Amino acid sequence: MELQRLNNLSELEELVAENPGLHVRFSEGPDVDASTGSTDTESGLRLPGLSVNTLDPELWWSRPLRDWLARQLCQYKHLQDANPERFAWLLRGRSVGRGPDSEPLLADVEAVARLSDRLLDEAEQVYTERFDAGRAPEQ
Repeated sequence: MELQRLNNLSELEELVAENPGLHVRFSEGPDVDASTGSTDTESGLRLPGLSVNTLDPELWWSRPLRDWLARQLCQYKHLQDANPERFAWLLRGRSVGRGPDSEPLLADVEAVARLSDRLLDEAEQVYTERFDAGRAPEQ
Protein backbone atom coordinates (compact mmCIF):
# COMPACT_ATOMS: atom_id res chain seq x y z
CA MET A 1 0.00 0.00 0.00
CA GLU A 2 1.45 3.37 -1.03
CA LEU A 3 0.76 6.09 1.52
CA GLN A 4 0.78 9.85 1.06
CA ARG A 5 4.07 11.15 2.49
CA LEU A 6 4.25 14.18 4.78
CA ASN A 7 7.61 15.95 4.62
CA ASN A 8 7.44 18.68 7.24
CA LEU A 9 5.84 19.50 10.56
CA SER A 10 3.67 22.24 9.02
CA GLU A 11 1.98 19.68 6.75
CA LEU A 12 1.30 17.47 9.77
CA GLU A 13 -0.07 20.42 11.77
CA GLU A 14 -2.50 21.25 8.98
CA LEU A 15 -3.66 17.65 8.59
CA VAL A 16 -4.20 17.13 12.33
CA ALA A 17 -6.02 20.47 12.72
CA GLU A 18 -8.41 19.55 9.90
CA ASN A 19 -8.84 15.85 10.80
CA PRO A 20 -9.41 15.10 14.50
CA GLY A 21 -8.85 11.52 15.59
CA LEU A 22 -5.50 10.87 13.95
CA HIS A 23 -2.85 8.76 15.64
CA VAL A 24 0.75 7.84 14.92
CA ARG A 25 2.31 4.39 14.97
CA PHE A 26 5.94 3.33 14.54
CA SER A 27 5.98 -0.10 12.90
CA GLU A 28 6.81 -1.90 9.67
CA GLY A 29 3.63 -0.43 8.21
CA PRO A 30 -0.07 -1.09 7.79
CA ASP A 31 0.34 -4.19 5.63
CA VAL A 32 2.55 -5.95 8.20
CA ASP A 33 0.38 -4.76 11.10
CA ALA A 34 -2.75 -6.14 9.43
CA SER A 35 -1.30 -9.63 9.76
CA THR A 36 0.67 -9.34 13.02
CA GLY A 37 -1.11 -6.75 15.21
CA SER A 38 0.35 -5.56 18.52
CA THR A 39 1.67 -7.73 21.34
CA ASP A 40 2.44 -6.87 24.96
CA THR A 41 6.14 -7.75 25.05
CA GLU A 42 6.24 -8.52 28.79
CA SER A 43 3.29 -10.93 28.93
CA GLY A 44 3.37 -12.12 25.33
CA LEU A 45 -0.37 -11.44 25.05
CA ARG A 46 -1.80 -10.26 21.76
CA LEU A 47 -3.55 -6.89 22.16
CA PRO A 48 -7.08 -6.33 20.79
CA GLY A 49 -5.88 -3.46 18.61
CA LEU A 50 -2.83 -1.60 17.36
CA SER A 51 -0.86 0.35 19.94
CA VAL A 52 -0.80 4.03 18.92
CA ASN A 53 -0.04 7.54 20.15
CA THR A 54 -2.73 10.20 19.81
CA LEU A 55 -2.07 13.39 17.87
CA ASP A 56 -5.06 15.39 19.13
CA PRO A 57 -3.91 17.64 21.97
CA GLU A 58 -5.58 17.24 25.33
CA LEU A 59 -8.01 19.95 26.45
CA TRP A 60 -5.54 21.17 29.09
CA TRP A 61 -2.81 21.74 26.45
CA SER A 62 -2.40 25.51 26.04
CA ARG A 63 0.82 25.51 24.04
CA PRO A 64 1.03 25.43 20.22
CA LEU A 65 -0.12 22.33 18.33
CA ARG A 66 3.41 22.14 16.86
CA ASP A 67 4.84 21.55 20.35
CA TRP A 68 2.29 18.81 21.09
CA LEU A 69 3.03 17.04 17.81
CA ALA A 70 6.79 17.21 18.31
CA ARG A 71 6.40 15.76 21.80
CA GLN A 72 4.09 12.96 20.69
CA LEU A 73 6.35 11.97 17.81
CA CYS A 74 9.47 11.96 19.94
CA GLN A 75 7.91 9.72 22.61
CA TYR A 76 8.15 6.64 20.39
CA LYS A 77 10.77 7.59 17.78
CA HIS A 78 13.20 5.25 19.56
CA LEU A 79 11.22 2.33 18.09
CA GLN A 80 12.27 3.40 14.60
CA ASP A 81 15.81 4.12 15.75
CA ALA A 82 16.08 0.57 17.14
CA ASN A 83 14.67 -1.09 14.01
CA PRO A 84 15.24 0.57 10.61
CA GLU A 85 12.39 -1.46 9.09
CA ARG A 86 9.97 0.59 11.18
CA PHE A 87 8.60 3.96 10.14
CA ALA A 88 6.07 6.47 11.43
CA TRP A 89 2.64 6.42 9.86
CA LEU A 90 -0.70 8.07 10.59
CA LEU A 91 -3.92 6.20 11.07
CA ARG A 92 -7.43 6.44 12.42
CA GLY A 93 -9.62 3.71 13.80
CA ARG A 94 -12.04 2.51 16.45
CA SER A 95 -10.85 2.63 20.06
CA VAL A 96 -10.94 -0.84 21.67
CA GLY A 97 -9.06 -0.24 24.90
CA ARG A 98 -5.74 0.74 26.42
CA GLY A 99 -2.41 -1.04 26.25
CA PRO A 100 -0.06 -1.84 29.13
CA ASP A 101 1.42 1.69 29.04
CA SER A 102 -2.10 3.18 28.90
CA GLU A 103 -1.70 3.91 25.19
CA PRO A 104 -4.80 3.78 22.96
CA LEU A 105 -5.47 0.56 21.06
CA LEU A 106 -7.22 0.88 17.69
CA ALA A 107 -9.07 -1.66 15.56
CA ASP A 108 -10.58 -1.28 12.07
CA VAL A 109 -7.70 1.03 11.17
CA GLU A 110 -7.39 3.20 8.11
CA ALA A 111 -3.88 4.21 7.07
CA VAL A 112 -3.67 7.93 6.27
CA ALA A 113 -0.07 8.97 5.60
CA ARG A 114 3.58 8.19 6.19
CA LEU A 115 5.89 10.62 8.00
CA SER A 116 9.24 11.26 6.35
CA ASP A 117 12.53 11.07 8.22
CA ARG A 118 12.91 14.78 7.49
CA LEU A 119 9.65 15.51 9.35
CA LEU A 120 10.78 13.38 12.30
CA ASP A 121 14.13 15.21 12.41
CA GLU A 122 12.27 18.52 12.42
CA ALA A 123 10.03 17.29 15.25
CA GLU A 124 13.09 16.23 17.23
CA GLN A 125 14.63 19.67 16.76
CA VAL A 126 11.43 21.40 17.95
CA TYR A 127 11.22 19.01 20.89
CA THR A 128 14.82 19.70 21.91
CA GLU A 129 14.36 23.47 21.61
CA ARG A 130 11.00 23.62 23.37
CA PHE A 131 11.21 20.90 26.04
CA ASP A 132 14.75 19.93 26.95
CA ALA A 133 15.38 23.15 28.87
CA GLY A 134 13.11 21.80 31.63
CA ARG A 135 10.91 24.86 31.57
CA ALA A 136 8.03 26.13 29.48
CA PRO A 137 9.00 28.51 26.71
CA GLU A 138 8.20 32.16 27.02
CA GLN A 139 4.84 32.89 25.44
